[in-house]
Amino acid sequence: MKDVVNGPRYLFEGFSLLAKPGLRRFVLVPLVINLLLFGGLIVWAYGQVDDVTQWLLSRLPDWLQWLSVVVVPLFWITSLVVVFYGFSVVANLVGAPFNGLLAEAVEAQLTGRAFESGWADVIRDIPAAVGSELRKLVYYLVRAVPLFILLWVPLLNLPAMVLWVLFGAWMMTVQYLDFPMGNHHLFFPEQRRRLRKRPLLAWSFGGLVMLCTMVPVVNFVVMPAAVAGATVMWVREPGLRETG
Repeated sequence: MKDVVNGPRYLFEGFSLLAKPGLRRFVLVPLVINLLLFGGLIVWAYGQVDDVTQWLLSRLPDWLQWLSVVVVPLFWITSLVVVFYGFSVVANLVGAPFNGLLAEAVEAQLTGRAFESGWADVIRDIPAAVGSELRKLVYYLVRAVPLFILLWVPLLNLPAMVLWVLFGAWMMTVQYLDFPMGNHHLFFPEQRRRLRKRPLLAWSFGGLVMLCTMVPVVNFVVMPAAVAGATVMWVREPGLRETG
């Protein structure tokens, strides 16, 4: 049960590392970009969702107008989930080259080793970083779509909901542990193989990350905090580094 406690602890430590000298510069650039992207996305999405809501209501016959009490909140909630997920995808694509650098800087600070990379490395690594994010996105969609369908099947929806939450938490850990492990040339299949040996660690860390993405303001900084926390996990957990 130690892994259940350690997972959230690593994320909290990741938050505390963000203000450390030498790390702030790797957090600031993607944060500013994400704020601009998210601000634009919210403005665009609000107009689109409002237009579609009015269109849906206009299609309801008079005797079904009472359904608007259910349809409107449900549609807005669903749209918010889609918007926040879209933000996470865009944020990870934008932040991927910086996140690898942040993970390296955090590891250097924790271990006392010299930090040798720079902004030129960020530019050089953009194609590989974006490619890695797209591979993770495909992996996620192939599994998430069937799970999402099962959520609407009677009797199967309750176990599917549990699997949905566990899979979401798992993906959050895979997402952010990819950066410190990728810096050591351990790629997606090997990352998953090692994490399968520590499911409670993956679920507890990723579950808290997932919750933080739903909290306004916190969701802007959870990405770099999760990268830093995952790097702390990589440094502190010998089992993740061992090849056996």
